[in-house]
Amino acid sequence: PRGSRRIDVYSPKLRRRLQCFGEAIYHQCLCLEADPTVLTYCERPVYLTIGNEKHLADFWARQVDREWILFVGDSTPSSMARIGAVEYEVRAVPAAELAAARVWIENWERILPVVTSCQDLLMTPLLDAVRRFVYKPTQLTHIEQEFASMDLILVRAAAFTLVHSGR
Repeated sequence: PRGSRRIDVYSPKLRRRLQCFGEAIYHQCLCLEADPTVLTYCERPVYLTIGNEKHLADFWARQVDREWILFVGDSTPSSMARIGAVEYEVRAVPAAELAAARVWIENWERILPVVTSCQDLLMTPLLDAVRRFVYKPTQLTHIEQEFASMDLILVRAAAFTLVHSGR
């Protein structure tokens, strides 16, 4: 959109680069990326024509049992949308909801670069060892202390990757 800030990001879940237009879209992209129940998503997937107005959806997302169209902002065109023969739930993410999740979003802004940069370096034995060690909520420093003889960046990446994948 004209005048919007363009933010280029890489999605480990989609394994491709995304273009987010504006901070709110970028923050919602982080929320979708960080949610392990979201299997896949797509930015700017479709125009919805409702009445005489065209609305550009911000995201399409899929979980195991459902799909939906997502609008970021305080206005949602409809609670349901028909695209071809399929009817989709339409959700809105108001600015207040993103503001309430600000600390969580800031944490994922720091986590995702580690996951992305180390994804090809992580070995299954390390992931399994970290998963076995963290059988209850554990501070990251305790995980790093347990695996102090290893590369701590990889240990941190293993913990973040397990959280990212919902394990």
